Amino acid sequence: MSTVPKKSMLDTLTQKMVESQVWRSIFRHGYPDTPLNQSLVMMGNVFLHLHPVKVSRQAMKITYTWCMGGISFFLFLLLTITGVFLMFYYVPDTTQAYTNINQLSSIVSFGHLVRNMHRWAAHLMVVSVTLHMIRVFYHGAYKPPREFNWVVGVLLFFCTLFLSFTGYLLPWDQIAIWAITVGTNLAPYTPIVGQYVYQILVGGSAVGQSTLVRFYVGHVILFPLAAALLMAVHFWRIRKDGGAAGPPPPSRRELEARAERERVAVPSGVQG
Repeated sequence: MSTVPKKSMLDTLTQKMVESQVWRSIFRHGYPDTPLNQSLVMMGNVFLHLHPVKVSRQAMKITYTWCMGGISFFLFLLLTITGVFLMFYYVPDTTQAYTNINQLSSIVSFGHLVRNMHRWAAHLMVVSVTLHMIRVFYHGAYKPPREFNWVVGVLLFFCTLFLSFTGYLLPWDQIAIWAITVGTNLAPYTPIVGQYVYQILVGGSAVGQSTLVRFYVGHVILFPLAAALLMAVHFWRIRKDGGAAGPPPPSRRELEARAERERVAVPSGVQG
């Protein structure tokens, strides 16, 4: 009498799906049940290859990282999705911008909800990126060999601030106009390049149509693209540095030198 348990229909379908040509063309390696398969799965997946194959267990604790980097990335995706929705109902024109915002909140279906999601996600992203940088600094994750990634993180921090600053003007209400007026009036006090920076930001002698168009282009094209590019480099660099924090993995030269020292240290009699 056979003792092999009969497979359920779900197990049979799962096995057929995993062994199918379609599945193998997408996932080229088997279930990650061995260290080799785990490494191959990480390296062969377009989404997982940005993560390190091995990380410190301590560095993965929620109480250690607080997931601030992941939360910031999630908020960026949320801002992108809600921002694209808002772009369909917004015209960067001083005679229409304020009306568009009012219509978005009162006429467009779910417009008020999406706009508030976009606004609060922007505020939360500034907070999460700031807390993320404080955590990185506190844990010393800016030290070699992670100093380059720290610079990339600082650039991402400034991109976040510029995204918030440029988006503040788009509603074109009195608070936005005068807040940006005060902010841009600080630019001329910068030594040497202050006046040039002011002209680039404002595009004239005062905040007006040129300013609104410049801030709109920067908010929906320039700074999002810069942030996306820097995030790709940031994630890739985290992988190369062996995780978000903790001691970096030894390089190939260090491993070879260590193996050579161990080989030389073994007595000749033991080798024979």
